Amino acid sequence: MSYDISELLADWDYQPGQVVARRFKGKDGAEKVQLRVDLGILQMNAEGRPDGKRPMGHGSWHEFQVARLETHREENDGDDEEFTLDAEACTKLQQESIQYHHRYICYFQLEDYTAVERDCERNLKVFEFVAEFAETDELAWSLLQFAPQLVMMRTRARGTAAIKRKKYVAAIEAIEEGLSELESFYRDNEREELLENSGEIASLRHWLEEVRKKRPLSELEKLQRVLDEAIQIEDYEKAAQVRDKMRKLQASDT
Repeated sequence: MSYDISELLADWDYQPGQVVARRFKGKDGAEKVQLRVDLGILQMNAEGRPDGKRPMGHGSWHEFQVARLETHREENDGDDEEFTLDAEACTKLQQESIQYHHRYICYFQLEDYTAVERDCERNLKVFEFVAEFAETDELAWSLLQFAPQLVMMRTRARGTAAIKRKKYVAAIEAIEEGLSELESFYRDNEREELLENSGEIASLRHWLEEVRKKRPLSELEKLQRVLDEAIQIEDYEKAAQVRDKMRKLQASDT
């Protein structure tokens, strides 16, 4: 048995600055995802914990800690006040979340936007869990500080999926919702000083402008432009005709 993967790497070039990913069915019949990195290949399971391991017999470290919490509540009449996550637990949860980060980056490149949302939602849930039960605020922030990146990626997935379906209004709404969520995140966590320097907010604002510019005009918007031009050149007969068309169009939409 040869451990040398040189031939495999030679057949799949690494491209600096780009996410190069692929998915396939493994020998075990399960779907896999691979990410080409500069020194090799990362391989992940397409479902569940990316490395396929079962920490303490659970699907993930997060599931294990949630089970601990449930046991604690059962033993304390539903009270979870004494339940905490120490530095070791937070580190394991963070390391595990990095695996999901690698995978949703791959899924975005593979245009599986539903899977991107799924993995982003999963990590956001973990970060919220840590924020609630970490022993210190510093430990909580060590994970929570990455939440804006997750919100941005989830927003990108939702918006891009809508654009692919030519649903530009839905895409704009998704981006605006993502921006609102990011702004609330910084305010709720008393980190407003980071708000104006947020790369995620700047990125989404720029994208929102691009989408608004590229969005095809609706029939009503096209008529409004014709009406404005007619009024500008004082062609009031044409303006009246356009207004009539606009009223009929609005009536048919109600």
